[in-house]
Amino acid sequence: MYHLEELSLCFTVHEEKTFLDGNNLKKDILRHLSRLNRFSFSISSFIFASYQTTLPSPEDIQRTFDDFSNLQVHSCVDYFPKARLGRCLIYSCPSLLRYYDIITNHFPGGLFINVRKISLVDEHPFEHEFFHVIQKSFPFLQRLSVQNDHPQKCKPFSKSIDENENSSVIDYPYLNELFIVKVHDDYVEQFLVHSKTSFQNSILHINYESLQRITHNFTRDDTRINCTRINQLVLYGEKNHSDCLQEYFPSAKISYY
Repeated sequence: MYHLEELSLCFTVHEEKTFLDGNNLKKDILRHLSRLNRFSFSISSFIFASYQTTLPSPEDIQRTFDDFSNLQVHSCVDYFPKARLGRCLIYSCPSLLRYYDIITNHFPGGLFINVRKISLVDEHPFEHEFFHVIQKSFPFLQRLSVQNDHPQKCKPFSKSIDENENSSVIDYPYLNELFIVKVHDDYVEQFLVHSKTSFQNSILHINYESLQRITHNFTRDDTRINCTRINQLVLYGEKNHSDCLQEYFPSAKISYY
């Protein structure tokens, strides 16, 4: 171990009192690896956090990396009131990882050309602008999971596309599997309305009742184009489906979970 020259770390840890930060990496790892010349990491640490808990800010965490002169490091801190958890993500760039878990609204952005699979989770709404950031940060994204039951506050089409960049179509050219099961209807609309999102030949995992509502019982023109691009439809919930379902998804093999 003392002669190690390259090291990549990816793990999640549950701590009792404080998050892992740059000070921990220096004390517990780097000081023991004097020959290390390439170091990359993605580390999530969770702590139990009541409403009275004061969490360190992203700036506090970032300062612990001030003397990592040869490494670009990003950090974000989230508090999940329902779960009473605090979570800190620290990661180096460029990242060699292919999967990023639990990305929230505090995601600071960046470019991750190796990442193919991500999950978006938050107790605050994801707005249309956030999905722009995700698409630009993960240009080769293949598998996307979204979990959020909070409605969007900013409806992106209140202005024309020329007036508001956030209203432009978000294209996922490599997306082949989309999970939007545990979401508010706004996110079903976010992905199925063709003037908001574009993708090709994807597997869609979705709650049947939500799908039925957003497509207006499989008659809505705004969602028809993206639904014709689904090659496999996995439905959750109700198993007694409308007779119009297969016609609305003409290219899809339909199954139930």
